[in-house]
Amino acid sequence: MQIHGLIHTFPGYIKAFIAAFVIVLSVGYFTGLLFVRQTDSVRPDGIEQNYLGNEEIENVAVMKFEKGEREMLTILHTHILSISFIFFLLGGLVAITSLPVKLKSFLMIEPFFSIILTFGGIYLMWKGISWMKYVVVISGSLMTAVYVLGAGAVLFQLTKKQ
Repeated sequence: MQIHGLIHTFPGYIKAFIAAFVIVLSVGYFTGLLFVRQTDSVRPDGIEQNYLGNEEIENVAVMKFEKGEREMLTILHTHILSISFIFFLLGGLVAITSLPVKLKSFLMIEPFFSIILTFGGIYLMWKGISWMKYVVVISGSLMTAVYVLGAGAVLFQLTKKQ
C-alpha cells in the first residue's frame, strides 16, 4: 500500500477536516505550554520547584510544596497517555505527506522518546536525581519543536496539489 503523498489526493472537504483538526490540536497543545510557562516550569530550577517545592526559599512570589506520590503518578499517567495519543494522531498525518521518508520517520518516532525522557525525567528528578531537570528541559523543547514541524508540515502539505 502506497501512502507517501496520499494527503495530496484527498478531496477538499477531507483536507479542511484535517486542517481544522491540526489547528484545534495545536491550540490545545500550546495552551498546555502556556500553563507550563505560568508555573515557571520552562527553566530547570522552575521545574524542580514545581515538583519538589520551594518552601525552603525565603521571599518567593508563589509558595510551592512537594508533590505527593499519588499526585505525581496522576500527572505522569495522564500526560504520558494524552501526549502519546496526540503524537500518534499527528504522526499518522505526517506519514501520508510527501516529506522525505527519513524526515517523516524522525517526526513520527522522536516524540515518543521525548515523552519518555521528559516525564521519566520529571519522575526521576522528583525521586532525587536533580540533574534530570536539564534532561526535562531539553527533551521537552525537542518535543515541542517536533510538534511545530510536524503540524506545520501537515498544514503546508494540505495546500499542495497532487
